[in-house]
Parts: sequence; C-alpha cells; structure tokens
Amino acid sequence: MKRLILALLLISLPLLGYANSESEHLEKAPINLQDRASLQRGAQLFINNCLGCHSMKYLRYERMADDLKIPKKIVEDNMMFTADKIGEPMLSPLSKEQAAKWFGTAPPDLTLEARLRGADWVYAYLTGFYADNKRPWGVNNHVFPDVGMPNVLEKMEAQMGKDAFHKAVADLTNFLEYASEPVALKRQRMGVYVLIFLVILFVPIYFLNKEYWKDIH
Repeated sequence: MKRLILALLLISLPLLGYANSESEHLEKAPINLQDRASLQRGAQLFINNCLGCHSMKYLRYERMADDLKIPKKIVEDNMMFTADKIGEPMLSPLSKEQAAKWFGTAPPDLTLEARLRGADWVYAYLTGFYADNKRPWGVNNHVFPDVGMPNVLEKMEAQMGKDAFHKAVADLTNFLEYASEPVALKRQRMGVYVLIFLVILFVPIYFLNKEYWKDIH
C-alpha cells in the first residue's frame, strides 16, 4: 500500500508542477459560488455579451433559474433569446458556417471552459485584451496571444471604468465557474457530511480493533 501511494505521488507531482507553472503568474479570480447576486449578474452578462457567439450546451435555462433563484418568468421574458422553452439548453444562434466565415473557426462552447482552463485563466483572459493594429480585430490578448476573438467587452470597460469593469468580469467568471459544475456547492456540503461520518465511524472501529487484537498480543 505504501508503495502504491508513493507511486501515485511520484506520478502526480510533475502534473502538479505543470499546473502551477501555468497559473502562477495569473491574478487570482475572486470566485465565490455562494454569492448568488454575483452569479445572477454574471448570468446576465453572459447572456447579453457572450451567448450571441458562445453556447452553453450542457446548461439549461431552467437549471440556471433553479440554482440561481431567478424567477422563471424573468428568465422566459428577459433572458431566453435563443430558445422557446425554458427546459432547452443555452445555445448560440450563430451557425458554424457563419462562425467560420467571420472568425475562421467556431467559437468554443463555454460550459466547461472554467473547468478546463481554470477560473484564474478565464478572469485573466477577459481582462487581458490590449490594442494591436496588426491583428484583424485590432486587439490581442496577454494570456491568449493572437486570439481570433474581438474584445466584445471593450465598450463596457470604457463606460464603467477599470475597477467597476473588473468587478463585472469577476461576476462573469463566477458564473462560468458555476456553469462548469453546477453541483459544486452540493458536492462540497456532502463532502463535509461524509468526513463527519467517517470521524464518528472511526471511534467504534478503533475500539473494535483494540478489542479484537488484545487477546492475540
């Protein structure tokens, strides 16, 4: 058993080192999945600014409404621009043909983007655009060089100012983090219950083990 644990540690260390080298230079994203108001604002920002090109095919409007405590009437009247029924997934109206014509490739689905790249990377990416006249859209990105996406949040940043814009991007990143694992909070709560159960279970097991071995020794 000790050899197995040691082998697993030796295998995982290089991977952990790689992950740290990828994220060590990124600013920490202010993620708080318990901040429901932030998640609601992030959902609104995503639908108004991102859903035109990026889908969330693994997240349904109804699931979002239930999890974020958004009244379904509000979702149906103000947030469902790309669906007729609240049980449908959040799909972009942009076709693959249009995407290939305008951007050269289809924009990625964002349901699992925060889980794939990490919330810190997403936050740094959304705040990392800068002017670059050599690029087709006139912008480049610090964490994604030569990105093919225009800076769709540029006008919002100019109107809001840097500090307010970064707070808005934090809300958007928070929502993307939620979308990548909607059951995260429930899983964490269950994890606490499991640990408590194991601690309680340890007590009778300890005394049972002690009672079993006392005559053998």
